Amino acid sequence: MKIFVTGATGFIGSAIVQELLRAGHRVLGLARSDAAAAAVTAAGAEAHRGDLVDAASLRAGAAASDAVVHTGFIHDFTRYKEVCATDRHVIAALGAALVGTQRPLLVSSGVVLPGGKTGVTEDDRATASPDALPRVATELACDELAARGVHVGVLRFPTVHGEGDHGFVPMLIELARKQGASAYVGEGQNLWPAVHRFDAATLTRLALAQPFAPGTRFHVVAEEGVPFKAIAEAIGRRLQVPVVSKSPADAAAHFGWFAHFAALDCRASSKRTRETLGWTPVQPDLLADLDRPPYFAQG
Repeated sequence: MKIFVTGATGFIGSAIVQELLRAGHRVLGLARSDAAAAAVTAAGAEAHRGDLVDAASLRAGAAASDAVVHTGFIHDFTRYKEVCATDRHVIAALGAALVGTQRPLLVSSGVVLPGGKTGVTEDDRATASPDALPRVATELACDELAARGVHVGVLRFPTVHGEGDHGFVPMLIELARKQGASAYVGEGQNLWPAVHRFDAATLTRLALAQPFAPGTRFHVVAEEGVPFKAIAEAIGRRLQVPVVSKSPADAAAHFGWFAHFAALDCRASSKRTRETLGWTPVQPDLLADLDRPPYFAQG
């Protein structure tokens, strides 16, 4: 197939591009700059110039392809509600080119949206509104497309790790360096589900390879939940700094805006996804990954 990938040069998207190319697919990667276009081409894919805020370029890329994988997202937490609304428009634009076809669209989302430490499954749906939880807009946009018959599936990602990570785990490492201590909230037994980027890429390829019902949720989850205290301890060992508990009241002073995420508690199952796709994660788990030099190299 020829597959259009947004976020093709990103941490997750670039791994997906490589996985698809190895499987013999052709990849059309969205590129908003000359540097991004060069990176897409160097990876062995074809560059498609455009932008997440350019609906015409998104529709053109989707129309020219047999399938679409949307992993692009504007990572600007200072205007989070706005960029989540933009994501809703991106999905609508991509879907507009697929109405009336059998061509699949896979959209990245978050496994924590339904919430609840009792265990989130593929059947669970977010109950909050986009006003209360802006990222919900992504799944609402997918449901709107599914109602129109578009073969859209939702890839619910947990914490994604691996070499080249620039997400939440590196943020925790830099906080520990800055504060001189690696911290957790309360007893630190809140859970973070996780997956390695290469396992996530394999799942994406498998999801594209077989039919699925519009609106299907796939849980890209290798580990149902890693205790946050264990993550803090792994960081503390590597940095050789104290590992300390912070009360909920004191968490903001240590973590700043990240305090909400540090206290996040979500166990997520991928049982149905594994059974449906025949997916078995094979990469190192999060704590094993953290016990390696790349996460702690500075520069």
